Amino acid sequence: MATLKLTNVKKTFNKGTVTEKRALTGVNLTLHEGDFVTVIGGNGAGKSTLLNMIAGVYPLDSGTIELDGKDISLLTEPQRAKYLGRVFQDPMRGTAADMQIEENLALARRRGKRRGLRWGVTKEERAEYPALLKTLDLGLDTRMSAKVGLLSGGQRQALTLLMATLTDPKLLLLDEHTAALDPKTAKKVLELTEKIVTERQLTTFMVTHNMNDAIRLGNRLIMMNAGNVIFDVAGEEKKALTVPDLLAKFEKASGSELANDRMLLS
Repeated sequence: MATLKLTNVKKTFNKGTVTEKRALTGVNLTLHEGDFVTVIGGNGAGKSTLLNMIAGVYPLDSGTIELDGKDISLLTEPQRAKYLGRVFQDPMRGTAADMQIEENLALARRRGKRRGLRWGVTKEERAEYPALLKTLDLGLDTRMSAKVGLLSGGQRQALTLLMATLTDPKLLLLDEHTAALDPKTAKKVLELTEKIVTERQLTTFMVTHNMNDAIRLGNRLIMMNAGNVIFDVAGEEKKALTVPDLLAKFEKASGSELANDRMLLS
């Protein structure tokens, strides 16, 4: 569990060219220990860019990012990996397709640690992993030696979620992690997400296009537009929100209607 603090975080892509894009315009945001924050906004609002800045994918133009009081602004993505768990939108990312399920879990267990030549699955891990996989209720506990590339998208995303939380990361990043799944499978993965985050009280930052999911999940919701946070709500006020409320909040805060079919249809 951790506290994440972003201070005046700015990012512009292709600076000084005709394709210049101001992605983040000075974001100030604090996630408290145990916060489960859902993040919504239209296309180009800055949601995924902000998540990637936290993960270390892009360097900061200015500002600072602190995790548990430690300034991680200058750390590279691999250096931050030992503090973070992440699940991507694409089920094909986050796992090694040509490796077995148990081998993928073993790699996740060693994230951020020095690895020697003897990285393979230990006897203790081989005894531990079936019980962990059984919690997913997807039949993977009896397929430990199966290649991950043979799994369905939903099975693979559920496994990635388990891998991302295996060592209780200081911060869990979920980047539209159910967007590529069919509705039934997405519902299952979200249920697993809620269960794991709640049981382990993980500080979580979840980007989504689905307004209903954003309202239902977590204890806090933030809305972004044009590279900044325009609405931040938590607790009972968040629980009382409806989709029409969010649309009205967006129009009031941004001065324009939310023209995003994915969000409106969700």
